[in-house]
This record gives sequence, C-alpha cells and structure tokens, in this order.
Amino acid sequence: MQKPKHSVVEDLFALVSAGLFVAFGLYLFQSQDLMVGGAAGLALLGTYALPINFGLLFFIINVPFYALAWTHISKRFTINTFISVTTVSLLTDIIPQFVQINNANPIFTAIFGGILLGVGMLIMFRHSSSMGGLGILAFYLQQRFSIRAGTFQLSIDTIILLSSLLVLNWKLVLMSVLAAFCLNMVLSLNHRPERYILPGITSEDEQEEASPMDDRDSATSR
Repeated sequence: MQKPKHSVVEDLFALVSAGLFVAFGLYLFQSQDLMVGGAAGLALLGTYALPINFGLLFFIINVPFYALAWTHISKRFTINTFISVTTVSLLTDIIPQFVQINNANPIFTAIFGGILLGVGMLIMFRHSSSMGGLGILAFYLQQRFSIRAGTFQLSIDTIILLSSLLVLNWKLVLMSVLAAFCLNMVLSLNHRPERYILPGITSEDEQEEASPMDDRDSATSR
C-alpha cells in the first residue's frame, strides 16, 4: 500500500531546515579546515585551488547530476534535491554574516559538525531528497553497470580525504575521518528503510528509489 506523501509545505520546511543543519555543519568544518566526502568535499577542496566560494562551487558541481536524477530516479526526488542543494549553497555563504567562530576545539567541531550533517541528510532522505552529486552518480552506476553504490561512494570519499592531505595537516584529516564516522553513525542508526519508506513512491518504484539511500547505509563503516 502506498504511504501518504508529505505536502509541498512540509517538504519545503523540512528541506530548508535540513539545509540549515548541513550548512552550519559545513561552516563549522570550514572554520577548522576539516574535510567531508561527496560533492561537498569536492567543493571544499576546490576552494583551495579556485577563487570561488564554497556555496557557488557546490551548486555548480551538482548541476550535471540533476539530469541523471530526473531520468533514473524520479522527478520529485530531483526537484527536492535541487531545493536542498540550493539551500545549502545559499546558507553556507549567509551564515558567516550572522555567526562568527573565533575559537573552537577541532575534536568537538568534528563530532558536532558530523552529527549536524547526519541529521540534515537524514531529514533530506525522509523527504525524498539528498545532497545530490556523487550519490546520484553512484546510484546511476549501480543501475547501469551493476557497480555497488556504497562501494563507489566509499571509494570516492576515501580519495577525497586522501587528496586533502595535499592541502591539510594530517591531524585535520584524522579529525575529518572522525566527523565522517559521526555523520554515518547518525544515518546508520536512524535511517532504516524497513521502518520508514521514502514518501510518494509507488510500490513498483520503492526498491529503485530507496536503493541509493540503502547503499549509503551499507557504506557507513567508511
């Protein structure tokens, strides 16, 4: 039986709230030069090489992946992901105007920032959305070439973290690994597809659209 959809207002409020959680977590990471995986990690790395701020770069990186989401996942998922990515892109540039962090313990920042990102992404998942980018590509590769999405995402995130050694102190990279662990613990303990099916998916599409989220959970030991 198809579960009831969230209303448009519910989705918008949830996705903006999720975007705030993620954006503030990323702001904490930036304040201590910590790294994260996925498209956000690519954008953070890019800020060291390009004269572009994180928000704009994160938005640009995600643009090519919307076509994959539109054709291989669902239109609703694509629209909601666009809202999530746009919200995060805007808020990461706006938050520093309201919050200034002059001193923060890197370990606390890694733990709290990772939890914030995990909670934000959890809200996105439950409203048929995501952080876009490499997660969408991972799902496409799994559907088209039978490459496990979790394995692909784990590999890419590992490459991003190792690449960050070129611009970051190894201690900061270790703190980034701690942050990734906290993020994934939030997802693995709270996002259980058997308990909560993504809303608005027909029985025929349930397995297909839940797949990228399930496979991300399978990679939570990354």
